[in-house]
Amino acid sequence: MTDVTERAPRPVRLGPKSVAVLLLTGAIGVVAFGWPLLADTGSGLAHAQDAPWLFAALLPLLVAVVVATISESGMDAKAVAMLGVLAAVGAALRPLGAGTAGLEPMFFLMVLSGRVLGPGFGFVLGSVTMFASALLTGGVGPWMPFQMLSMGWFTMGAGLLPGPDRLRGRAELAMLAVYGCVAAFAYGVVMNLQGWPLITGLGSGISFNENDPLHENLVRFVAYYLTTSLGWDLGRAVLTVVLTLTLGPTLLKALRRATRRAAFDARAAFGEPDRQPEGTAPGSS
Repeated sequence: MTDVTERAPRPVRLGPKSVAVLLLTGAIGVVAFGWPLLADTGSGLAHAQDAPWLFAALLPLLVAVVVATISESGMDAKAVAMLGVLAAVGAALRPLGAGTAGLEPMFFLMVLSGRVLGPGFGFVLGSVTMFASALLTGGVGPWMPFQMLSMGWFTMGAGLLPGPDRLRGRAELAMLAVYGCVAAFAYGVVMNLQGWPLITGLGSGISFNENDPLHENLVRFVAYYLTTSLGWDLGRAVLTVVLTLTLGPTLLKALRRATRRAAFDARAAFGEPDRQPEGTAPGSS
């Protein structure tokens, strides 16, 4: 008979409260990233001014995701402790490759952690990891809250992949590698969108023009991305795929073992079972 303790742990489920908070966070993020495309650049508005407001809104939303997920899934302080450990490891990994052809090993850790922990805590993990790494590397600036949102989405997406309690082995690794590759490029696209409308002095073929319609500016943005950032994101994507395929099996096993032992998906049972008085034989009166 199979030992029940060896069953595959399921990612932390999302309840209605968690979904609502994540949708609200996503809506705020989309507006924060996209509004410069619709605003007049001569209005004096810039991400340098809206970043503190986004950061102020993001922090309570992250706390709300954690609280909602804990209240709906019965998780305890062990889950928060695991998030802290993974965020610290991810923050320590980021400086190892940052600044070198886009090689950022933290991305593969986020993919595997999101897969095991689920989308809700994956979003919080990605955001907190980016915040911690910014403090560690001195990369604090108006771009930081946008990086937190982007990494939160990146990690949450891994938790939304199909077959979390059934798909295992090579098929799962291949799926995670493909996701990591695509999401690594998507992260670069989103972060470029954050700064591109505010950059001046570019060529007319790739510069943002507030007087042109949205679709023409999007064409220019694609040209800007291909010209300036594709090579950088390619390095990130390749490294994520290589690390996922080589170190993925070991790390997935370790994360699932830790999740199983922490019993994140166990429901709390109140009350104590009946006990026999010491020295009394069973069945005696």
